[in-house]
Amino acid sequence: QVRLVESGGGLVQSGGSLSLSCQASGTIFSSAHMGWYRQAPGKQREAVAVITSGGTTNYADSVKGRFTISRDNAKNTIYLQMNALKPEDTAVYYCNLAQVYDRVYEYWGQGTQVTVSS
Repeated sequence: QVRLVESGGGLVQSGGSLSLSCQASGTIFSSAHMGWYRQAPGKQREAVAVITSGGTTNYADSVKGRFTISRDNAKNTIYLQMNALKPEDTAVYYCNLAQVYDRVYEYWGQGTQVTVSS
């Protein structure tokens, strides 16, 4: 079993910055991919940024150039640095871990609220 614990988030004015972190614990394979997703009220959950075990990153077009995902494999922790925040970034942000054993196993954190005021 894998547990994901998120921290960070909160309320910030438009143009400001916030940082999220997510620490994973449990049985984690070195090949695990991790990432951040978000869900705004009335909208579907969407991928924000993902990072592979080797450090390859991928971002949603809406956050490219503003958000940076990073990973500390020794601590099983990922981070999301969010700069130049916009009101449309307001959402609950979820940490995700996906790894393969006999099939794909996917785990989610409890979510953390990010609110950007205009």
